Amino acid sequence: MFTGIIQDIGTIKRLQRKGDNTEFTVFSDKLAHDIKIGDSVAISGVCLTGSAVDPKANQFVVTAVSETMQRATLGDLTPGAHINLELALQPTDRLGGHFVQGHVDTIGRCSAVLQRAGSWEIRFDFPQEYGRYVVEKGSVAIDGVSLTIYDVKPTQFTASIIPHTWESTTLRLLKAGMRVNLEFDLLAKYIAKMTGLQTTDRITLDRLREYGY
Repeated sequence: MFTGIIQDIGTIKRLQRKGDNTEFTVFSDKLAHDIKIGDSVAISGVCLTGSAVDPKANQFVVTAVSETMQRATLGDLTPGAHINLELALQPTDRLGGHFVQGHVDTIGRCSAVLQRAGSWEIRFDFPQEYGRYVVEKGSVAIDGVSLTIYDVKPTQFTASIIPHTWESTTLRLLKAGMRVNLEFDLLAKYIAKMTGLQTTDRITLDRLREYGY
């Protein structure tokens, strides 16, 4: 479990195919010394397991199976690529973002990056069948970053990025057309299942009241 608060921007040093799996060697001078073999690490929003660690070189290795490679944007990564990193949540940590599992739901696409006075506005497109999980002022993990969204449309939403988040994540590298990992709010997914929301339905206040929320 994660919170969507990025702890470091790592760098892909090497990719190696092993059967159907792909091993990523990651450089992080902030986090490599805290990772142990078997630990969960969010790689741009994808929960992977540390399989080797070299603290002296500030590097660690994670492995992704073929299904994970297909569902997320990991296949877009090449040596030198920058990635968002977050270690798993501990019971004593503050929950600064929202509950993030590291299980990517779908791949979205950045449609626009607009600079505002003191912030940035990024618009994202997503498949319509996930619209039931998207609500105004709700939370979405985008490449592992917990963001509050607004201006929600059937296949698009917008997020505003403050300077700290802009400088501390790979969101500053986004350009129109680039793909991103999307994980929708866990609570929204449970509510949708319990209330029987169909693919094109949306969670509304009236619908929640109907079910006693």
